[in-house]
Amino acid sequence: MIERDEFERVFLRGEPYAGYLATDPGRAGSWHAVYERVALSSGQREMLAGFTRDMRVLVVSGTWCGDCVQQGPLLARIAEACPKVDMRWVDRDREADFSSRVRICGGARVPTVVFAAEDGEVCAVLGDRVLARYRGMARRQLGAVCELPWAEVPEDETAAVLQEWLNEFERVQWMLRLSPRLRQKHGD
Repeated sequence: MIERDEFERVFLRGEPYAGYLATDPGRAGSWHAVYERVALSSGQREMLAGFTRDMRVLVVSGTWCGDCVQQGPLLARIAEACPKVDMRWVDRDREADFSSRVRICGGARVPTVVFAAEDGEVCAVLGDRVLARYRGMARRQLGAVCELPWAEVPEDETAAVLQEWLNEFERVQWMLRLSPRLRQKHGD
């Protein structure tokens, strides 16, 4: 389990999305291209606008990673649409100690998203791909580890991946909203 203090230290070293991409301008173009293709629906924006609890979200990523290129901009769109989400980005290799604590299936997979309450208590860890992403990859090339960053993902798959990430944000928001500890703290 990731301790609150450990999460807080890494979270505070994290960058906002634009700052993270600025660390590797040579690879940022692929990220920008996916970002421009993705938009939240009015229903998705409405759901995010209903969030009442502050949420800290730390994305462990790699600018070189195809899965990060295809999913990172979706996460950025979610965060920008919801003032209750404070999202920071860290490079997996620069934060190797932390990354080793959020391994998935025995590997340092990215993107890995760590969801935490306003006080840094970790609620959930999700990565490296949501189910829709795995399904799409399996359809195209069973057994592939990581697609090339510039390989375009079908629009319907991108929409499904976006919705699954939104579902996880919503799940954690309900966890925070219904937490007895936080309900007592906020008097609701």
